[in-house]
Amino acid sequence: MTLDTWLANPSLQDEVFGAVGIVVTVEGVQDFASVAEALEGQLTATVHTTAPSDATVLKGLLPILERKAGRVLFNGFPTGVEVCDAMVHGGPYPATSDSRSASIGSMAIERFLRPVCYQDLPAWLEG
Repeated sequence: MTLDTWLANPSLQDEVFGAVGIVVTVEGVQDFASVAEALEGQLTATVHTTAPSDATVLKGLLPILERKAGRVLFNGFPTGVEVCDAMVHGGPYPATSDSRSASIGSMAIERFLRPVCYQDLPAWLEG
């Protein structure tokens, strides 16, 4: 579909979990930023490229994608997840409801923790 058709139908921009693909045809590389800016928060964003000549376009696109997604992949597809420092998977709303933590990975632990302060705790209760 064309960029204009995609932009005119916001429901086509909803993130879908599972095997779904939408191809948006653009007039030129300058339209990539328009597509990225229209996205809501996503768990991931994928860029397929093998050409060093794409660097100029990507340097303009990546700042947009990093505001839209928790993980930006290159030349691959999002796969399984694990709890490790390298795994960040939780983008801006609506991909996650709290941008201070991730949906998975070691930062996800923070989603389920609530700091508690004990003031003037008696010494006999410490430890």
